[in-house]
Amino acid sequence: MKRLLFLLLTLLPAAAWAQGEQSIWYFGQQAGLTFPVGGGAPTPLLNSKMTTYEGSAVATNAQGQLLFYTNGENIFNRQHALMPNGRGLTGSSASTQSALIVPDPGSGNIFYVFTVGAQGGKEGFRYSVVDMTRDNGLGDVPRANLLLISPVAEKLTAVRHQNGRDVWVVAHRWNSNAFVSYLITADGVAGKPILSNVGGMHAGPGRNAIGAMKFSPDGRKIAVAVWREANRYEVFDFDRTTGQVKNPKVFSPYPEAYGIEFSPDGTKLYGSTNGEGGGQAQIIQFDLKTGSATVIGKSANRKVGQLQRAPDGKIYVAREDNPFLGVIPNPNADGTAAKYVDDGLKLGGRRSKLGLPNFITEPGK
Repeated sequence: MKRLLFLLLTLLPAAAWAQGEQSIWYFGQQAGLTFPVGGGAPTPLLNSKMTTYEGSAVATNAQGQLLFYTNGENIFNRQHALMPNGRGLTGSSASTQSALIVPDPGSGNIFYVFTVGAQGGKEGFRYSVVDMTRDNGLGDVPRANLLLISPVAEKLTAVRHQNGRDVWVVAHRWNSNAFVSYLITADGVAGKPILSNVGGMHAGPGRNAIGAMKFSPDGRKIAVAVWREANRYEVFDFDRTTGQVKNPKVFSPYPEAYGIEFSPDGTKLYGSTNGEGGGQAQIIQFDLKTGSATVIGKSANRKVGQLQRAPDGKIYVAREDNPFLGVIPNPNADGTAAKYVDDGLKLGGRRSKLGLPNFITEPGK
């Protein structure tokens, strides 16, 4: 009985985090959304002080209440003020996935803010520490910009370890075909990553570093979008116990591949493309069982960006400088039955850019 109680207690932090982890979104030109914990339609938030052209991340507690948010450069507390020592992070608001927030598996008060710079620059892959016991519970940053590896692409994602406690944070080396998986445990951030040399090279002009990386809902697959001149999507198997990436599958060519997301049931992969040199912005569905590809929607917007699966089961699409997000209301459906809606969700007068918030994937939650 004591052993069972211990196991239940060790799993509580992960379960609590999962309940409300995606309930608040901040992104774009001071735009925001709140999703009711337990389900329901989102409503716009107009209290954000953050502007970001691309990446962002948000931390909430188990009840879905705001703790802090960041664009990879500055950290804002729940009162929407800059956190002490929260300026000057070396991520970039012009990096596809500039930031990602991971709770310390051993503490309810410590969070790690991982960042990646833009276009394979020298800033590389770093992390900062947020201590929520400081500044009267509003948080402070006692350590910032600790280097993990450099250079890297603009890709950054995370998934819960098979043990249900720890977290794998994954980036991709620049001028390389290597994924780097860092394990986050109660002891902190691992000093050395698990390397997986697999798939195509992420290399060339710095703009080729653009594009997102995401885990499937069950954490068994990981996908990347690789921008010019590669113009491709790749899907791999991921081992949540070892952190290894393997077995590539390629979909190409898709000019200016940028955003990427899995359907809730994991059978479909969605990608956003903008066409070479400003062509047609569109959303592609890839059936991971048959390998077929279908254009499920075209946008009236000049550019579409990040795709993000939401607590309401829909996938939302960032549209550059637009007061509406695109929406895929039926992402598990085949082909055009997914029913992409271009002016899908009004942002209450605020505007989207190319990014949407980056969250940990929590299999089984």
